[in-house]
Amino acid sequence: MMTLIWHAEALDDLERIIGFIEAQNPAAANRTGHAIRHTADRLPDHPYMYRAGRVPGTREALVTPNYIIVYRVTTVIEILAVKHTRQPYP
Repeated sequence: MMTLIWHAEALDDLERIIGFIEAQNPAAANRTGHAIRHTADRLPDHPYMYRAGRVPGTREALVTPNYIIVYRVTTVIEILAVKHTRQPYP
């Protein structure tokens, strides 16, 4: 099984997303945070299950209709970012 590494920027993204949702709906923030972490935790088992990313060399895991995890597979799985689907990306 591959090692999962969160980049600092991705952790900042996750914190910002949860904080934004929590201000309006703490239960929804908890569910969203859990869904993002659960999807990330499953990546080592199936690193190529999700679509090729818009940035060459990356992949994108759709967590919910609103959030994606951007990651790269090398000798490890690197989570590069967590984005809202309406955010301009790349």
